[in-house]
Amino acid sequence: MKEPKKCIIVDDEPAAHYVLANYIKQNPQLELVFQGYNGIEAMDYLRENKVDLMFLDINMPEISGMELLKIIPTHPKTILTTAYSEFALESYDYGVIDYLLKPIYFPRFLKAVDRFFGTENVKAKEDEVIVNSVSVKVDGYFVDIELDQLLFAQSFGNYVKLHTTKRTYLASITTSEFEKCLPEKNFIRIHKSYIVALDKIDETEKDFVIIRKEKLPIGITYKRELSDRLKK
Repeated sequence: MKEPKKCIIVDDEPAAHYVLANYIKQNPQLELVFQGYNGIEAMDYLRENKVDLMFLDINMPEISGMELLKIIPTHPKTILTTAYSEFALESYDYGVIDYLLKPIYFPRFLKAVDRFFGTENVKAKEDEVIVNSVSVKVDGYFVDIELDQLLFAQSFGNYVKLHTTKRTYLASITTSEFEKCLPEKNFIRIHKSYIVALDKIDETEKDFVIIRKEKLPIGITYKRELSDRLKK
């Protein structure tokens, strides 16, 4: 077995450290070797130690994550962690390979790590991970949505309506963000406004799928992939 890749966490929020450290421990291909709470600690450590991957918060006091990348002439491959997606585009000028939007969900973390490794072996590893639920904010509180009960997700501005076998939730998350949290083998986007559970589709028509008597439109750009997935 190959030596695990050495990674560090640089974030001023203890809660972010807790989440990321827990995720890293679940991946045997990664080894957490350092946790820093500001840019200065990170600079000191990186001067003396070789690191393969850095999970870096953008918003930190004194030296921000972006400023740290500008200051360090050579830095490890970096995955940014941020609550503000508008900073992401600038980051790619500094060799950032991905960014994770807080709150960070495990499936999305795995995708970022997969991008870091860039191998099919890691992709297979990701596919083996069983994701049973997704935590989303509803009316200011986090609610765990059991994925085996999720019928489909529907865009609703900056929110998503989550239709389950029990009830409908209005979650404070965009459709694109929610899609990244779902296991790809179980869910598919059929329209710019709809993501459906493959095993909950009752019927398909030329331009619609039917789930629990609800007719959901199929976007023209999604028809071929849906057809291919249903044949498997």
